[in-house]
This record gives sequence, C-alpha cells and structure tokens, in this order.
Amino acid sequence: MKKNVGVLVLVFLILGVLGLMLISFQVRETERAFVMRLGKPDRHMNEPGLYFKWPTPIEKVRKYDARLRLYEADLIETPTRGAVPIIIKTYVIWRIEDPLKFYSTIGSVKEAKNKLFSYITDTQNRIVGQHSFSDFVNGDPNKIKIDEIQQEMLADLRKAMQTEYGIKIATLGIKQFKINEDTTEKVFERMRAARNTKTTDTISRGVAEATRITAEATAMQKELLAAAESRAKEIAGQGDADAAKYFAMLDESPEFAIFLQELESLKSMLAERTTLVIPTDVGPFDLLRGVPDLKE
Repeated sequence: MKKNVGVLVLVFLILGVLGLMLISFQVRETERAFVMRLGKPDRHMNEPGLYFKWPTPIEKVRKYDARLRLYEADLIETPTRGAVPIIIKTYVIWRIEDPLKFYSTIGSVKEAKNKLFSYITDTQNRIVGQHSFSDFVNGDPNKIKIDEIQQEMLADLRKAMQTEYGIKIATLGIKQFKINEDTTEKVFERMRAARNTKTTDTISRGVAEATRITAEATAMQKELLAAAESRAKEIAGQGDADAAKYFAMLDESPEFAIFLQELESLKSMLAERTTLVIPTDVGPFDLLRGVPDLKE
C-alpha cells in the first residue's frame, strides 16, 4: 500500500513538473523573448525572469540573443559636398531591443544585416554629402571633423533602426578611409595650388610691410634731418652772435687780440714734445722770456 502511494506521488510530481514546463518559460539575461498567441505576436519580455503562458499550441515563445553584435559594411564610395568621392568602411555595434517589432518587420538576423547595410549606405551618403572633403583630409588637425560626422551618422541610423525595426545601435564608427588615385592626385594639386597662393599672399604682405616700414623710416629720417639742420642753424646763429660780440670787444683792443692769437699759436706748437731753435725775440716765442723760473 505504501509502495503504491509513493508511486502515485512520484507520478503526480512528474505530471506537475511537465505541466509547469508547458505553461512557463524562462528568459535569461542575454535573451529577449515574445509570446505568439494562435500564430500572432502578442507580448514581449525584455527583462530576465520566469514567465507564464498558455500551453502549446495556444501560445508559443520565440527568443532572440540580445547580446551586442558587430556588423561591418563593405567599402562604399561616397561623394562629399563638392562631388569629391571618398571610400569609407563603416561598422556598427547593435543588438535586438524590441523582439516583437524585430520579428514583425525583419524576422531573422540575416535579414537584419541586409537592412543594416541598406540603411548604413543611405545614412553615409546623406551625412557625408553634407560635409566637404576638407572635413576628412586637412593639413590642420583642428579642421578635421570625422568624430562629428560619426556622431551625426549614429544619430541618424539609431533613430531609423530602433523606431522601425526594434534594433538598437550602440556604436558607429568609420573603420577604414581611402581615396582613389585620381582623387589623390587632384587633392595634391589643390594642396599645391593652395600653398602657392598662400606663399604668394605672404610674400605680397611682406613686400607691402617692407614698403611701409621703408616709407616710415624715410619720413622719420627727413624729419630728424630737418630738426638737426634747424638746430644746427640755431647753434650757428648763436655762435655768430657770440663771435660778433667778442669781435667787437677785440676791435676795441687790437693788441690784446694779437696777444691771444700768439698764445693759441704757441699752445699748438708746444702740444707735443718738440725742440725748436728760434730766436726768442721772434713772436710768439718772445712771450717765453717773461716766464718766471719756478726752480727754487
């Protein structure tokens, strides 16, 4: 009897577990799930945990891996503003955010990749077309706007994919950037022309500045010479006035004038060590006869 009771308990336990498995399901941390009722999407689950449903075939559960995925688009030639083509390889990090919408609009990861390629191409053509070639290639690093362009592409692509397909774009970046040979040669030609123009402009500004400095120096020179000449005339006039005054004084005493003249002549002759044999009665040496003897 006890044996039969034990068997019945085991049977009911097994039936209970099977019944629970039929009406419940688990969503893991890395999964997104939704329930289909009679073949039509009904509700979705974005949080991990244990959920309940009606037994199959009334309700079925579909699950998707919600972990981040990497998708790299092919190299795509895209024209910039001004019709200069560049070749870009873009990558995105994405995951399934809304499994119900994802299933209703796309259905599979393979089809999602096709959609991503199409939307990346469209976004890339639209955003890159709004920027000039110099935003990608420039001698001045501060004028390169690749980070800004990536953010614009991310915002554009993120809105479209999440709203329409339930796909969240976590990151977008430009992995590879190339320029074809024809474009490269044209770019170098433009760079050389720009440098030549800049050199010519610098030389022209230098010549203009040199001309300005020379003109200012010449004007200043003339001004200084005029001031010096005016001052010289003033000094000469003052000297002539003083000389006239002294000449008037000498005219009153000719002997004193002759005496001063002889002193100046004697001073000039004896400026250096000189030996002269000249009679002392010849002027102006006759003045020396009256020199007192200082040796006592």
